Amino acid sequence: MKYQLGPVSKRVAVLFHKLRLEESAGQIPRRLCFTASSALLLSCLLLPVLQVGAMQPANSSTVEKSSLATAPHLIVIGFMGGRVKGGNLIHKEALLAKQLQEAYPLKVDAAVFANHDAQDALKLVLHLLDLNKNGNLSADEKNSARIVIYGHSWGASETIAFARQLNALGIPVLLTIQVDSVQKLNEDDTDIPPNVREAVNFYQVEGLLHGRSQIEAMDPKRTTILGNFESSYKINPVACTNYPWMARVFMKQHIEIENDPSVWGKIAALIQAKLN
Repeated sequence: MKYQLGPVSKRVAVLFHKLRLEESAGQIPRRLCFTASSALLLSCLLLPVLQVGAMQPANSSTVEKSSLATAPHLIVIGFMGGRVKGGNLIHKEALLAKQLQEAYPLKVDAAVFANHDAQDALKLVLHLLDLNKNGNLSADEKNSARIVIYGHSWGASETIAFARQLNALGIPVLLTIQVDSVQKLNEDDTDIPPNVREAVNFYQVEGLLHGRSQIEAMDPKRTTILGNFESSYKINPVACTNYPWMARVFMKQHIEIENDPSVWGKIAALIQAKLN
């Protein structure tokens, strides 16, 4: 920040220089010159302080723009399947959010919600994107968004519904991740909205309850489908010992993919890649 010297300070500086010239020429006594010089020097030091209210920064927009100069965190939003609450750490969706927040506290804002709590998730996202905290998102704040959304079962369906909400607000999404997506009533978990840059789908077809096998981009020029990846658990089953017996009997493969370390390792790697 630069300030210009006021007119009074300029006059004092000129007088000080003139006084020094007269002293060197012997036109005034040295002692008197020292006293006068000291007074003028003190004036030079005090005047900027007295005039500070009248001084203006060289560029008044610098401070205003600085709030947007800081790169926003990666926002990671997860949605639970079924009627599971967001804080249930038995489920990988909740555990992943916890692990990301603990591993990257200065880079990530991660939160997980029940699939019927999308409005709470939206409030959080809008709050995090509002960098200058004025209650309204500017075009720059929206364009700076770095968001990943993921979910299992109904939570995967809610993932795409949530991305569609953000699309209506003009907010981009870096990546959506669906795990054994089961479409909720009045939702479309097949067509990926154009605000999503990349989307990926993990599914299985062996169980009574199984996920969607194919997702498609509404606008292939704007959205890249990274793949639709099928998992099988006939040969290599996954333990789900902490789940209710009804889930282990009637939804075995559906919860196996939810607990598959291979699938969730890929998901974690995809999210971590967005940190760079």
